[in-house]
Amino acid sequence: MKSYKLGLFVLIISVHLSFAQNSATANSTGAEQKIIQLSKEKWQWMADKNADTLSSLFHEKAMFVHMGGSWGKEQELNIIKSGGIWYKKADIHEISVNIIDNTAILLNRIDLLAVVGGNEVTNSFMVTEVYVKQNDSWKLGSLSFTKLLTPPDHK
Repeated sequence: MKSYKLGLFVLIISVHLSFAQNSATANSTGAEQKIIQLSKEKWQWMADKNADTLSSLFHEKAMFVHMGGSWGKEQELNIIKSGGIWYKKADIHEISVNIIDNTAILLNRIDLLAVVGGNEVTNSFMVTEVYVKQNDSWKLGSLSFTKLLTPPDHK
């Protein structure tokens, strides 16, 4: 009888731990999926020059790093509004997310079709997006473009 009770106890604990691990994995995957979706929406808002929506996404202290320099939120929004950079289309080829506490780091390998200074250009970039969670809302804290020297083979 003792071995039966011990076996039942071990089974119950094992099932409980299994559900706890699956729940934690589901929550992590859910947060990662939310960041991926938010990033994809951000690219569309940039293409649509939707500065009002982007303004609420960008953290007040956000920093943006481009091939031509780096600046803060207001300058990025002004560049988008004026068409100084028009992010026409981001073709995303790879995406990954790592969440550390209330910070999400997303990497995108993209081909970006943009209009810069009136000229349409396509560049391959590795883009780093850093999101911070505040009051159950994710805010973009940093967006950095690293130009890839050789375009990857897209198979």
